[in-house]
Amino acid sequence: MATDLGELLVPYMPTIRVPRTGDRVFKSECAFSYDSPESEGGLYVCLNSFLGFGREHVERHYRKTGQSVYMHLKRHVKEVRSVAKLFSDLELNRDFNGGDYEYEDEAKLVIFPDHFEIPLPNIEELPALVTIACDAILNAPSPYKKQESDSWEEEIQVSKHARSLTQQENGVRIPPSGWKCAKCEMRENLWLNLTDGSVLCGKWFFDGSGGNGHALEHYKKTNFPLAVKLDTVTPDGADVYSFDEEEAVLDPHISEHLLHFGIDMLQMQRNGHHTDNHVQPRVSDWEVIQEAGLKLKPVYGSGYTGIKNLANSCYLSTTMQVLFSIPEFQRAYVGNLQRIFDYSPLDPTQDFNTQIGISPKMFKALVSKGHPEFSSNRQQDAHEFLLHLINLVERNSSGSENPSDVFRFLVEERVQCCQTQKVRYTQRVDYLMQLPVPLEAASNREELIAFESKRKEAEENMRPPPEPVRARIPFTACLQAFTEPENVPDFWSSALQAKSAGVKTSRFASFPEYMIVQIKKFTFGVDWVPKKLDVSVDVPDFLDLNRLRATGLQAGEEELPDLTPPIVIPEDTRAPEIDESSVMQLAEMGFPLEACRKAVYYTGNMGAEMAFNWIIAHMEEPDLPSPSLPTTSALDNQPPEESISILTSMGFPRHHTIQALKATNNNLERALDWIFTHPDCEDESEAMSDTADTEPNDNSFSNANAHSDSSLSPDQDLSSPRVRDGPGRYELFAFISHMGASTMSGHYVCHIKKEGRWLIYNDHKVCLSERPPKDLGYMYFYRRLSSC
Repeated sequence: MATDLGELLVPYMPTIRVPRTGDRVFKSECAFSYDSPESEGGLYVCLNSFLGFGREHVERHYRKTGQSVYMHLKRHVKEVRSVAKLFSDLELNRDFNGGDYEYEDEAKLVIFPDHFEIPLPNIEELPALVTIACDAILNAPSPYKKQESDSWEEEIQVSKHARSLTQQENGVRIPPSGWKCAKCEMRENLWLNLTDGSVLCGKWFFDGSGGNGHALEHYKKTNFPLAVKLDTVTPDGADVYSFDEEEAVLDPHISEHLLHFGIDMLQMQRNGHHTDNHVQPRVSDWEVIQEAGLKLKPVYGSGYTGIKNLANSCYLSTTMQVLFSIPEFQRAYVGNLQRIFDYSPLDPTQDFNTQIGISPKMFKALVSKGHPEFSSNRQQDAHEFLLHLINLVERNSSGSENPSDVFRFLVEERVQCCQTQKVRYTQRVDYLMQLPVPLEAASNREELIAFESKRKEAEENMRPPPEPVRARIPFTACLQAFTEPENVPDFWSSALQAKSAGVKTSRFASFPEYMIVQIKKFTFGVDWVPKKLDVSVDVPDFLDLNRLRATGLQAGEEELPDLTPPIVIPEDTRAPEIDESSVMQLAEMGFPLEACRKAVYYTGNMGAEMAFNWIIAHMEEPDLPSPSLPTTSALDNQPPEESISILTSMGFPRHHTIQALKATNNNLERALDWIFTHPDCEDESEAMSDTADTEPNDNSFSNANAHSDSSLSPDQDLSSPRVRDGPGRYELFAFISHMGASTMSGHYVCHIKKEGRWLIYNDHKVCLSERPPKDLGYMYFYRRLSSC
């Protein structure tokens, strides 16, 4: 039998690989679906690429790549009811469910296309290479675990003291505010010792701030090892430091250890009371936004499926839920799903269009790759992620419908010189409307002033703070603040040929199909710690922005001259100071570094825009270096001849292989895949010579930052398909809400209106909403009303 199996596998041995360090093994989920070893059909892992596929997708991979040998993994789940568990349920009057589970794993090799199966383990009957490969796959770590070589964040370990920590029964109870170091007057950077409840100041720079070191001094006297930073306690956890281990640690029992001193983390989540020195909402965000206490009816089916939280990934899931309630996103990805799958690259885990509708874990790993914030497991700003996602959609929509165009609009900026009254009009692209929160316009201002007075008095006298008051801000006040003129720093007036006072106003040069409105609730305190304004805004169901339509240059207005700033001659012979940030902005546009420095110097460090205008005005001067182009000759960009030969030997036209290699940075595997996924390019390529293939592509717009402030001329044609202008009347259909003190912590949920009903999407749970908290939202999504 051993000989038979060995002979059977001989033709496939060159394709079987043993996972090496750095190889990612996807043994727990399909690259195209939610299938896993626990699914009915199990999971097939390719013994060459180590990608996982569900039953309906493994055949496609075999046909596309010719890879024949897969490891089939199947996990059988059985519920086990112990006698003790049964009596426990009876005593608590619970249903007979929620028992323990046993898992029985089954593995076998499957050879395609005949589906020949070889049970595993079969050590004596299989070739050694196959046995080693199978064993390595079964024992491979998660593909999402950061490699130590490219990990930018040290993994925090569980403290050795966490499980065995002894806490003193001394009756200490920690109040929710008014803390002060027991040894000095420090009121910040305070740490609670988890053994005796002492509140003392820190000295190390674990959190970026200092102190007098009394917490460390206390440890040296008592050997009480663990302390928690008080202003980091949230329903999600807290920052814990081990003096003995001299590093930040995890405490799996942190909720129990804090409860010993009167800090109930579970109660915090229910009632929204965060343990910090800042004012807390009177009405619980956590309770109101999640509609806690109401009997919400769950809903299921297409469009009503929740997304599992991957530990602080709710900012991602809420954004995706809202986007995929928009028909253009559904059509671009769900409607094209079969085509996306058929033309996906050899590694679909790295393809944005494939992963945008698949497992949240695989999708998050892809979209956060290389991003210092989104690649972490910390909570993030949903607004920042939305812009990041729009940028990725832009990059990956070349040659196809770009669904993010529904958000795209033009903003007209009018800048006026206060001294001459002359004006300049420019346009820029934007994707959302950011509304400031004018606290001075609160309708309950007197109540807020009285509260602040009581709060300060309570703090001075070490008494519990008064019941907080939430500011009520009219939406019209936010809209008015948005339209107010703002001062332009370092404004240079071309009419005066000098710096002057200038003001800027913004209006809509076009209105998008879908308007995103962000309420700017998040700000920074004097200590640079991000905080959230505790406000309620009466956001309307219907929004009319037509009065904010841009008008362009008006009769009687005089434009500022189109002049460049004069050359600035230094008064002394010392080396001039040059704004390097402006130099780098210009260099990224492709201008030579020497020209960038000269432009910034001669415009007196007045910013990248002025320097850019100077370069354009002096392009013809002989002493100004020419901008660097993407290519200088056809030969510079020619792929290696040996790579061209390999592909042409497979029967592909030479001009098509050159185009494929150029598009994939001369990667043979990716080039082959590119040829299969771009068959339409062959006809176009035949009409071009090899030299023409090397010409640079002028269409660089899709490579630009999706939310950059690209300046456009005021008379730009708005009929471009990138701008879908129309009436500025909208209806609210979704909003994303945040609970917590800052974007660095808390939780996101979203409410979406479908078929005339509001629904709440809270991680994996989807229910009919009874009281959608529209006044407490963070980002609001409006759709344009059809013309009457």
